[in-house]
Amino acid sequence: MMAAMSSLPTTPDRNLALELVRATEAAAIRATPFIGRGDKNGADGAAVDAMREFLGTVDFAGVVVIGEGEKDEAPMLFNGEEVGTGNGPACDIAVDPIDGTSLTALGRRNAISMIAAADRGAMLDAHTVFYMEKIVTGPEGVGVVDLRQPIGENIRALAKAKGKAVEEISVGVLDRPRHEQLIAEIRAAGAGTRLLLDGDVAGGIDAASYAGRLDMCVGVGGSPEGVATACAIKALGGLIQARLAPKTDDERQHGTDAGLKFDHVYTADELVKGDNTFFVATGVTDGNLVDGVRRLGPVIRTESIALRARSGTIRHIRADHLVEKWL
Repeated sequence: MMAAMSSLPTTPDRNLALELVRATEAAAIRATPFIGRGDKNGADGAAVDAMREFLGTVDFAGVVVIGEGEKDEAPMLFNGEEVGTGNGPACDIAVDPIDGTSLTALGRRNAISMIAAADRGAMLDAHTVFYMEKIVTGPEGVGVVDLRQPIGENIRALAKAKGKAVEEISVGVLDRPRHEQLIAEIRAAGAGTRLLLDGDVAGGIDAASYAGRLDMCVGVGGSPEGVATACAIKALGGLIQARLAPKTDDERQHGTDAGLKFDHVYTADELVKGDNTFFVATGVTDGNLVDGVRRLGPVIRTESIALRARSGTIRHIRADHLVEKWL
């Protein structure tokens, strides 16, 4: 025991995730009145305002490398916006005050508020291209699964690596018309699909988690979500690969002008450099990753997850907030 204790660091460095989680908690709480009300922009606007306010109290010099809102002209924390007190570490951040605004508006599961952070200059700035093709698995997929392979081959390889029958493999895919062929190929390979209405960040983390319900998450989703997911996957030891998917020639040109590579498979280390990455998320509605916000008499209860790659630590945080402080 003494030998083990002597190996611990005598001056532990700072876990920024434990401070950033206050901002995702605030965003989730402020979005709660909009759950099931059909107003996704109202929910996003309330979450953005709360997240911006609380980020302003964190001792760091943050720059929003990837913000939310450009895809659908919703309220946003804009790219290049400086957040934090300006004191402390210089960081890139990727934010999504609500990953799943439609889920929130419709009262459906798996909406979260999330922030990812890394050292300044570490994150791939892919804001000029809104979508990317992604594949995410747990540690068993490292060196086994490859985005360039047909999905059937990846499913069979992952099943073998995990010691499971192909029929036991569950693959998360966003339920979109663009994925009809992909879904058909997954089922033809013998695996089952779990169609995600929205929120592929939560789906990717679920696929990479040892206790997750998914084995793999694939398909075309948001570039901001891809970079943020990479921060989480580094803490989980899983695999993420991505390939940019521009919708127009103009978007491809904007990406090329920004130095992005097309027809190239980005690895986790290319999406986010180094191991000093943080990821935090708070549930807005109940989901597989975290439970949503709920009112319990005099308190509002939130559930969050905080991941740090450098230490390989995953924390589940349940917090009770006095209603009188919020309402």
